[in-house]
Amino acid sequence: MKKHNFSAGPSILPQEVLLKASEAVMDLDGSGLSLIEISHRSKAFVDIMEKARALALELLGLEGKGYKALFLQGGASTQFLMVALNLLEKRAGYLNSGTWANKAINEAKIYDDIYEVASSKEANYNYIPKGYDIPEDYDYFHCTSNNTIFGTQMKAFPDSPIPMVCDMSSDIFSRTLDFSKFGIIYAGAQKNMGPAGTTLVVVKEDILGKVSRKIPSMMDYKKHISSGSMFNTPPVFAVYTSMLTLEWLKNLGGIAAIEEENEKKARLIYSEIDLNPLFKGFAVKEDRSYMNATFTLENENLKETFETMLKEAGINGLNGHRSVGGYRASMYNALPLDSVKVLVEVMSELESKA
Repeated sequence: MKKHNFSAGPSILPQEVLLKASEAVMDLDGSGLSLIEISHRSKAFVDIMEKARALALELLGLEGKGYKALFLQGGASTQFLMVALNLLEKRAGYLNSGTWANKAINEAKIYDDIYEVASSKEANYNYIPKGYDIPEDYDYFHCTSNNTIFGTQMKAFPDSPIPMVCDMSSDIFSRTLDFSKFGIIYAGAQKNMGPAGTTLVVVKEDILGKVSRKIPSMMDYKKHISSGSMFNTPPVFAVYTSMLTLEWLKNLGGIAAIEEENEKKARLIYSEIDLNPLFKGFAVKEDRSYMNATFTLENENLKETFETMLKEAGINGLNGHRSVGGYRASMYNALPLDSVKVLVEVMSELESKA
């Protein structure tokens, strides 16, 4: 039985993407060679990289607006450091809205002065801070759009007077936004785009080249841009699978189309959480994430029964992070609405048995 995959990441991918990727591992487009054994300098892979980069800009509505898309090695955590290396000259402002935002702050502090413009740490990150000011004389402002662990999401972004950098690892390509508000967007592939191993970085070129420090070549965005995201051997399989996923999204109708599906999934799960007395949501309602619904079971005596029911229904990856406990339903782009319906049915059935 194919399971309903609510894993927080690495997460679910479209079935057609998995099929095409698996076929390419055996034979890329009838070439007689595997995707993972061809030269990364071959025309076949250079075309794949260029298509992936172009699709990213197209879907985000950033074509012809001075942005470049890069697929770099490693995870989004590497970008905590790269952002600071490339942009931080004197001081930067950070919004501390969750574990990954806090880690980004700690990495940037290695270099220069970092200021937290606001934080929700005192409430175990169950809300998104609001009403803060962004100093105009800072180098950049950093925020995290969606907090996977705590199930919170920024519903609006400030009009920043300085370049705004956003970690969109867990909700990239999931909702329509004015992406031109951002100087840099970065996102690990393993939530909404592909397997672990690559990170998409979309950067506006005119914000680069303004720091006085020497930047190591591998950490320099300008080096990667000038090399067409091929400065060193790229993570071939992760880039190819990301390209397939972006193609899948485009064929669905783009971000606007998937946003409608994501809203349906979120409304369904949160309605059950609010109406079912056995469950309680973790995040404040106005900041609830459409990607990660976090909730707890009010009666721990029902835990074994509930988890047995989940297993019997083929539901996988629902355990919450240790920072929150309880459960976390991660509903990334590729998760079908039917999977959420199955989860809600189990939750409702538990109420009828209690």
